[in-house]
Amino acid sequence: MRLVMIGAGYVGLVSGACFAEFGMQVHVVDADPAKIAALHAGRIPIYEPGLDQLVADNARDGRLVFGTDLDAAMEGADAVFLAVGTPSRRGDGHADLSFVFAAAEQVARAARGPIVLVTKSTVPVGTGRQVKEIVTRVRPDLQIAVASNPEFLREGNAIGDFMRPDRVVVGVEEGPLGQRAQELLRRIYRPLFLMETPIVNTSLETAELTKYAANAFLAMKISFINEIADLCEKVGADVHDVARGVGLDGRIGRKFLHPGPGYGGSCFPKDTLAVARTARDYDSPLTLIETTIAINDARKAQMADRVIAACGGSVAGKTIAVLGLAFKPETDDMRDAPSLVVLPKLVEAGALIRAYDPVAMAHAKQMLPAGIAYATGALDAAEGADALVVLTEWNEFRALPPARLKAAMRGVVIEDLRNVYDPQAMREAGFRYRSIGRP
Repeated sequence: MRLVMIGAGYVGLVSGACFAEFGMQVHVVDADPAKIAALHAGRIPIYEPGLDQLVADNARDGRLVFGTDLDAAMEGADAVFLAVGTPSRRGDGHADLSFVFAAAEQVARAARGPIVLVTKSTVPVGTGRQVKEIVTRVRPDLQIAVASNPEFLREGNAIGDFMRPDRVVVGVEEGPLGQRAQELLRRIYRPLFLMETPIVNTSLETAELTKYAANAFLAMKISFINEIADLCEKVGADVHDVARGVGLDGRIGRKFLHPGPGYGGSCFPKDTLAVARTARDYDSPLTLIETTIAINDARKAQMADRVIAACGGSVAGKTIAVLGLAFKPETDDMRDAPSLVVLPKLVEAGALIRAYDPVAMAHAKQMLPAGIAYATGALDAAEGADALVVLTEWNEFRALPPARLKAAMRGVVIEDLRNVYDPQAMREAGFRYRSIGRP
């Protein structure tokens, strides 16, 4: 089976490589010639554990190819997946669908015969119908079935999420074309079907809303445990024990109950905002989600205030070591990372920042204020620092011996915003240590 994946970004590249691993012939198309040239040279434009080897293996075996020519890629294609960006639209927070609609029109013009057009990008309810209108207007004589197949990939664990998913959601239009699309996607996902992965067959609108509802609920869990962590600090409880006691309830689950400086990344911030805006448009406001957004935005600024308070109310002229810049470990993604709020606020307050992240510093330098110094390692960042802040829970930070940190630093203040260290061990080493939601 031949598939075309439009978009060589995070979703498109991971999905394309995984489909190729299933044995499909996959042609990944992207309008950026530099990105395609990098892939031809074996350079992966994103950081995702295991992706470089997966791409290399399938490219070597001829199942995965890259190009900029959609017309050539469409030859013999059975299905086309749209995996282009849907960033927040400036001014109103709605998802910007211009890339989706442009790609749909290009597919309609390039199609050689009947085709199934599948939206993998995260899109608002009703987008599938709009895509259908576009392709029908461009090629009224062509049979193009439209489907929605949202992705549920976690950065840092995307390959495992694709190969061993909790479920696969497939939304199709009504009638014979929808049945054809559903059957084709069933064949595409046959390796997962044989593993008894649940396949959820729905309408277009249901599939589109399912993706937003899932991300909004997970974002809400994060904001919930962050507020519980704040209460724990006031009453002397331990948020980790609370989260365990709550999460062991099968109705709730243990995942996404980890306190921290707020969520970020490519999905939760824009998706919660987009679904909240859509709900307002339909006069059915999602006030829980709107509150989640407000809590998360405020929390990032509050984390900078915590650091300043820990330093005696002023960071002017003080050197602050920062461990971690990406929004989460195992990725170089800086989009909406807490560091983008915390560090500028500390710089504005007069702090001298020495930061280190294992993979995200190249992106961070483009997005953070000038004047921030970047270290070669965690201990290098800590050298001579008056205080240290943990913003991303990379495993290599967990392994740092407290005695070595103490020897490197000038001061004794540690604000652990990811709870990676043992409080007793840090205090025994002589630190004034504080974490999130632990007494």
